[in-house]
Amino acid sequence: MPRFEPFAGVRYDLGRVRPIDVTAPPYDVIDASQRQALAARSPQNAVVIDLPTEADGPGRYEAAAATFERWRDEGVLVTDERPSFTVYRMSSVDDLGRPAATLGVIGALRLGEPGDGAILPHEHTTKKAKSDRLELLRATAANLSPVWGLSLTEELSGLLATDEEPLASWADDDGGDHTVWHTVWRVDDPARLEAISAAVASSPVVIADGHHRYETSLAYRDERRAVDGNGTPAEATMTYVVELVEDQLSVGPIHRLLCGLPAGLDPVAALDPWFVPGDTVVADPSVLGRMADEESLALVGPDGRARLLRPRPEAFPGGTDLDSTRLAHALAALGDVAVTAQHGVDQVAAAVADGRAQWGVLLRPATVAQIAANARAGERMPPKTTFFHPKPRTGIVFRDLA
Repeated sequence: MPRFEPFAGVRYDLGRVRPIDVTAPPYDVIDASQRQALAARSPQNAVVIDLPTEADGPGRYEAAAATFERWRDEGVLVTDERPSFTVYRMSSVDDLGRPAATLGVIGALRLGEPGDGAILPHEHTTKKAKSDRLELLRATAANLSPVWGLSLTEELSGLLATDEEPLASWADDDGGDHTVWHTVWRVDDPARLEAISAAVASSPVVIADGHHRYETSLAYRDERRAVDGNGTPAEATMTYVVELVEDQLSVGPIHRLLCGLPAGLDPVAALDPWFVPGDTVVADPSVLGRMADEESLALVGPDGRARLLRPRPEAFPGGTDLDSTRLAHALAALGDVAVTAQHGVDQVAAAVADGRAQWGVLLRPATVAQIAANARAGERMPPKTTFFHPKPRTGIVFRDLA
């Protein structure tokens, strides 16, 4: 079972900065304009060190490390006097206006090979992102943003709940449609630390988000073992652990944009061996309800319309029930199709309408039950299958590995 332990966190001095000014979304959901806006909000924003830009040149990772050290020297960042866990709650409303909350705990999760029974993966990863993260980890020798893990331990959420005064609380919208309220508590009571450690260690942890960061941590651990042997802080990685239950998670879909299809190809006819064509509807967020009701995907065309496509059960060996897997299987038979991930129905429709993509495909979100079942079976979903929202902020706490 996984080891989960408190650590002496490196935190912003909240007497000098405001969390809303210095925290940021995870690096992999930030585009260039968002990064610029975050850095303009505060020169101490976490994005400055967590997302070095290619424009900074080949020394960008070393520059990020130097900035991290300077903030510590100047007292912008301070280190906890003793090991602690960070309990962190995100509250918002979903697309239907219903209240939603995610309550978890940030600690140091002992690294194990994904799939060894203690740590269970659920998505494949890509090489480029892992290379970038490894360069940054080598330079800073710090966990700057947490992996997101899902615990199979029942009632973990109840163990984390507290009515104590929080360390910090603030609201932001991340530029999205809904405000997210963030609340943070530091826990250093020995009895409570032991109880949280034991609870997380009693069941496997599923990697929900941050697969690149987890696999990068494995590579870095092996590098440090070759130099320093076992037992260094690199044996673990900073992880935000949440109980794997429906009422703690909001899982959204990640859709697909298609390019490289032969000119004049009728995609509905081309996909007919795998999908039964259904009604044509307007490609706006309301189509998601139709997709759920009719158990269908939706093919978005340049005219702003979407054609519902219901999977043919007999066309998919193994009986997979994931839209991302079904679509990948069908597209593999169509030749060299370029596929990119895209959030949001409106964004997919816009990309097709202005010619950035030939067609879009809207997918239904994976369920919590599907995530758990795939992980327990040792199977990985295609990359960019799940989108967990809200996202934990980077800058809540950092973990020094030096």
